[in-house]
Amino acid sequence: MHVIVVEPEKPPCIKEIPAGLASLQQEVGGYIQALYPWVEPCAILCDEEAKLKGSPLNRALRDEDGDIYDIIAGTFLIVGLGEENFSSLDDAHIERFKEMFAVPEMFVRINGRIVVLPMDAADQPF
Repeated sequence: MHVIVVEPEKPPCIKEIPAGLASLQQEVGGYIQALYPWVEPCAILCDEEAKLKGSPLNRALRDEDGDIYDIIAGTFLIVGLGEENFSSLDDAHIERFKEMFAVPEMFVRINGRIVVLPMDAADQPF
């Protein structure tokens, strides 16, 4: 399957992984949780216990007004949706989601609120 892998503090990358639950769990580092934030036939797969494990915060999810409604912790995947299983992303979705998550984000707690800031190239650890 062609998927997008999004790691904390890194830009997204396209990766070919075997289909199946074991490979999906290996990529996210735990039991997968599927999120369906878009009308497109695509999903976010993340470790369902990443926040409990203290995994680093990765990217914010925003609603249609740009307001943050959740933050994903740890590495996550963006996959396509087949009739019964997760599937490869098509080229249009790869480009859309690579652009959506292109800039890594950092998270700062200020006065009891989490503020999300884009990381520039100088902030990135690679």
